[in-house]
Amino acid sequence: MKQILREIGLIARALDSISNIEFKEYDLTKGQYLYLVRIYENPGIIQEKLAEMIKVDRTSAARAIKKLELNGFIEKKEDEYNKKIKKLYSTEKGNQVYPFIMKENNYSNSVALEGFTEEEAESIFKLLHRVRKNVEKDWESVKKGNKRNY
Repeated sequence: MKQILREIGLIARALDSISNIEFKEYDLTKGQYLYLVRIYENPGIIQEKLAEMIKVDRTSAARAIKKLELNGFIEKKEDEYNKKIKKLYSTEKGNQVYPFIMKENNYSNSVALEGFTEEEAESIFKLLHRVRKNVEKDWESVKKGNKRNY
């Protein structure tokens, strides 16, 4: 069997490492840009949904959100109907850095897909989407405390 997940992991870690280096000048540290992008694109999202979207545990999400808030990239606002619910929003500082993050994302996509036809790129996207859907089933199950049968 081909080591597909190993290749995906290598690609993800390389791109994440590049992003972390390039985003340092914006005071964004390890992986925070992922949270900022999702919050910018989903204004008013709650922490639990954000953690689910990024596929991290709530503790990791809480740490990243706290750092983003302390650094002025995002803000929490109380829900108007339920004061216990805190909604997340990008601040002006977050809004200003978002275009740079997306520019880096688009560049990384173009580098990764260099030499591929439009049809091949679409095929890769569809296949990886299916892989993600398969993995999400296990992620949901394990997150609920279940064990996988190897």
